[in-house]
Amino acid sequence: MLTFRYVAADEEPAASLLDAMRVEIAAMYDDLDLDGAGMPKAGPTELGPPGGTFLVGFDDAGRAVCCGGIKRLQDGACEIKRMYVVPEGRGRGVGRELLEKLEQAAGELGYRVVRLDTGPRQPGAERMYRQAGYRPIGNFNANPVASFFGEKQLS
Repeated sequence: MLTFRYVAADEEPAASLLDAMRVEIAAMYDDLDLDGAGMPKAGPTELGPPGGTFLVGFDDAGRAVCCGGIKRLQDGACEIKRMYVVPEGRGRGVGRELLEKLEQAAGELGYRVVRLDTGPRQPGAERMYRQAGYRPIGNFNANPVASFFGEKQLS
């Protein structure tokens, strides 16, 4: 069981988690810069109020073990961005708990449609999204690297 707190994406511990995610993604995808030209924007402005938010999950010992954000899309839906779980937290349901908390936060912000994406070198993420009810859709955010784009209706 995790405890979640809203933390600005450019404040600690969110900033350190995001740095670790950038390093991991760059290694996984041949030096990909998530914040580079041609990539969907998902910085502190997009992942902050009024249309977005950013969450950090803490374990029982108070360690930050995961993070993720919500970004408003132009059509009134939202997108889950920058989901990250520290390596020690993987395989224990942390990602699924984070996804559920992000969906809850999206609903609290008034969103009824949530979208997300993931790349071809992250089959575990795609599997988790599909199991959570995300159905495949077209490339809604012009992400040149992603291979799975999903959408879910919130109840």
